[in-house]
Amino acid sequence: QVQLVESGGGLVQPGGSLRLSCAASRSIFSINTMGWYRQAPGKQRELVADISKGGRTNYAAPVKGRFTISRDNAKNTAYLQMNSLKPEDTAVYLCQAIAGAQGYWGQGTQVTVSS
Repeated sequence: QVQLVESGGGLVQPGGSLRLSCAASRSIFSINTMGWYRQAPGKQRELVADISKGGRTNYAAPVKGRFTISRDNAKNTAYLQMNSLKPEDTAVYLCQAIAGAQGYWGQGTQVTVSS
């Protein structure tokens, strides 16, 4: 089992940047996939980006070129660097870890992009 805690959300102006962190309660070295999802009010949860154990990354079309996902196995942490933020990026951002056949979720962190 693994607990995930997200941090780094907040209020930012359009065009600004934020870096989200997802801290795991145990080593993520063996975790197959770390991912970031987001859910805006009244919308379904959607994948933002994920990264495999081997470092292969995958991005949703709306964030490609603006967001960067990474993982630091030594710190048991995954990150999401978000640049050139837009109002439509406003959502609760949630971290997911997939270990074997089991998926784990954090509680989420709010990101609000507004002037």
